[in-house]
Amino acid sequence: MEKPELLAPAGNLEKLKIAVLYGADAVYCGGFNYGLRAGADNFSRSELKEGTEYAHQHGARIYITVNMMPHNEDLVGLPEFLRELVDIEVDGLIISDPGVLRVIREHNIDLPLHLSTQANTVNWQSALFWQEQGLERIILARELSWQEIKEIQEKTDLELEIFIHGAMCVSYSGRCLLSSYMVDRDPNRGECAHSCRWKYHLMEEERPGQYYPIYEEEGGTYILNSRDLCLVEQMPLIAECGVDSLKIEGRMKGLHYTAVVTGVYRQLLDDYYDHPEEFEFSPSFKEELNKISHRPYTEGFFTGREDETTEFQASSSYLRSYIFVGLVQEYDAENKEAVIEVRNKINRGDVLEIMGPKREKFFTEVDYIINSEGEKVYSAPHPRELVKIPLPVRAEPYSIVRKKRDIDANKN
Repeated sequence: MEKPELLAPAGNLEKLKIAVLYGADAVYCGGFNYGLRAGADNFSRSELKEGTEYAHQHGARIYITVNMMPHNEDLVGLPEFLRELVDIEVDGLIISDPGVLRVIREHNIDLPLHLSTQANTVNWQSALFWQEQGLERIILARELSWQEIKEIQEKTDLELEIFIHGAMCVSYSGRCLLSSYMVDRDPNRGECAHSCRWKYHLMEEERPGQYYPIYEEEGGTYILNSRDLCLVEQMPLIAECGVDSLKIEGRMKGLHYTAVVTGVYRQLLDDYYDHPEEFEFSPSFKEELNKISHRPYTEGFFTGREDETTEFQASSSYLRSYIFVGLVQEYDAENKEAVIEVRNKINRGDVLEIMGPKREKFFTEVDYIINSEGEKVYSAPHPRELVKIPLPVRAEPYSIVRKKRDIDANKN
């Protein structure tokens, strides 16, 4: 079996570097326009060039999302943007709109083309149609079972990509109009307000002002709020599908999410494909994924259990058992101290867990904290502050520092 590509999200340059260091074979990101995540940091021209060079230096590929559904005014400047991507030498474009494809052909943009999941490809005839249009890869719709995916793979010569982890929309292949209708923010042009995560009640026409919960729950009713996709336990079936790329959703998620999810699926892929006959799923993979901020997990349509897919989350809140508190910047081996860029409050006495791209996780208790003025302090509460803490074991740059959420609660 040929090991599929592990494709991770890169919402900004820092997340791109994290994804690559934690094992992604490729990353996907938005340029300075034309993607579907206007709320993400996205990349400036200089950052996109730096990110592409960084990915290539580490043997990874970079794909750019040009998958919005553009109105007439959105086409202005598109050829120039595409030519810049050619000059930067990115590895492919993710598109969904035939008009964008036509612009690409008219202006001789010579880059590999991947069809976005927004095009909702759910059968092999559609896949063959897009192959005839010159596309090299289809990102299949999430609404497919593994048997359907396998049949498409058997009847086409295209590269196929599937989602294996991350948030799902209550929509068809991400094509939703709810946000457009409610707050005039078009999800198909990158401006989704995530209306499906809001609270909803039922009101009967003859009884205005009387709101009835559709499902009674203390914090409200969330009738459109789907669970998060997680296929970590389905690697044998994924391998049987024979797809070429496994995609993690989450360009708007944080560094902790990017590092953990990429690292887990990297290890899982290597364990399975290196020794498929001896492979046994370790519960530690799922335990690690439970440490990131997430909604309850589902396997969606992949295993055909559609009843589970309709089990929506009864709250818009996330499960957060751990707090991402910092990122290692450098390590002083002589003094056994690490310079940490603070992201959430660190206190003396906290038990921290350190995870890095090149070593096993380890724990340490914070014996002291030295601030940027060289003073010993009880806590480091300011985001982006640089502090020193003792670390008995070397931690490489971009190592994640986190702690259990109940630590601060117990102190209050």
